Amino acid sequence: MQFFGQLVRCGSLTAAARELQVTTAAVSKRLSGLESRLGVSLLHRTTRRLALTEYGRSYLENSRRILEEIESLESELQGANAEPAGLLRVNATLGFGRMQIGPAIASFSRKYPRIEVQLQLSASPPPITEEAYDVGIRFGEPPDSRLVARRLAPNRRLLCASPAYLARAGTPRAPLDLARHNLISIRQADEAQGLLHLRSGKRVETVRMRGKLSTNDGEVAVNWALNGLGIVLRAEWDIARYLRSGRLQHVLAAWESPPADIYAVYPARHAGILRVQAFVEHLSRWFAS
Repeated sequence: MQFFGQLVRCGSLTAAARELQVTTAAVSKRLSGLESRLGVSLLHRTTRRLALTEYGRSYLENSRRILEEIESLESELQGANAEPAGLLRVNATLGFGRMQIGPAIASFSRKYPRIEVQLQLSASPPPITEEAYDVGIRFGEPPDSRLVARRLAPNRRLLCASPAYLARAGTPRAPLDLARHNLISIRQADEAQGLLHLRSGKRVETVRMRGKLSTNDGEVAVNWALNGLGIVLRAEWDIARYLRSGRLQHVLAAWESPPADIYAVYPARHAGILRVQAFVEHLSRWFAS
């Protein structure tokens, strides 16, 4: 079951052989032996990739559940004195993963040397329900009730621009003033941001995001703002150093956009796995400090 799950995750016989440090022929022979014993075909093989058959999808889903139940049971029996070990698969967004999660994992790895961590950074993070990852770092609490969401840190999103841009284009005094400005958009899931909702006390204003520049990379958007090309809405963690240095200025400080607090997200059935528990607790302490 572990072999089959690893094979599907790698996506090809060659990649699985490389990870298992055996020959491609050995992986193919082991897969054929598994299918022969079960009496069904689990995978469609092509030269470049593997595709699950209906039987393969059922075997994968049930084997994952069985392996997780076994591991959870072992963790429960071993108790709190057991040292977490095994493979931990983590997913995060590109910029935040590089700047925050990477260093946190380095600290975690020194503390738990028996845990192997695989960090995957994605521009558009996949759903955790696809079971490709054990823990995902997300902005905002996910609506999926099958997932556990542990809040790690608050995270405001702020409108900001460079002093040079504001000197040239003027400083907005109210949300409607943004219509006269170049708003730098950050596309999510191949769609540009559409409406911006701002709140000040009980007042709520909605502004349409309009501008000449858009990108799917937050770092590029911030650099455009630093170069005086417009106003950007960005997470506080990403721009705090520029606000402190004065390279960016907070615009419409009396108005707030919906927050995007930072969460560790994982399937409920992973809650009893020691390495998942240890990692989430480590992240919680990391961000608290």
